[in-house]
Amino acid sequence: MSRTPFVAGVDEAGRGPLAGPVVVAAVILNPERPIPGLADSKTLKASVRERLAPLIKMHALAWSVIEVDHGEIDRLNILQATMMGMTRAVLALSLPASEALIDGNRVPQSLCLPARAIVKGDAKEACISAASILAKTHRDALMRAYAEEFPGYGFDQHFGYPTPDHLQRLNELGPCRIHRRSFSPVRAAMQNALALNFESGSIDL
Repeated sequence: MSRTPFVAGVDEAGRGPLAGPVVVAAVILNPERPIPGLADSKTLKASVRERLAPLIKMHALAWSVIEVDHGEIDRLNILQATMMGMTRAVLALSLPASEALIDGNRVPQSLCLPARAIVKGDAKEACISAASILAKTHRDALMRAYAEEFPGYGFDQHFGYPTPDHLQRLNELGPCRIHRRSFSPVRAAMQNALALNFESGSIDL
């Protein structure tokens, strides 16, 4: 008797920001409990994502959310950190996936199961859409919490992405603990802060 196939959708949120983690989610949907309205999280209003996220967690056969923090991103680079997060997310599922559908054009080499990369998969496969919603809502909540921990950066507005407002605040305040030091705008802000400290007679960064 063949085992029921458990197809996991995998997607991430936060590859492009200058601060905070990249968050990866994996979801195995229940075909008997479809969730209307699933779509690429980027095309959905925040209120819709927030409504769908608990439904996904309630109705899915299995789901997981993994954070890869700024330190690992700086150590590995953002691509490898994302690939590692995808592997971790699949392994963290409470059911063993028989296949993984990965949003994008790359499959993590460390995955020990059949996998397919699907460009714009979050708009094509419901399980990837579900993963994109969980990853996005989880990361947004994290960044709102960081906005309270690190006031002045506006993390609850730009969520760490390199908007003009974020770049201005970064250059005015210098990087905080969760900024990704390996990203060039953050390196430039660190060098600027170092130069200003030398000019003022202080080297305390």
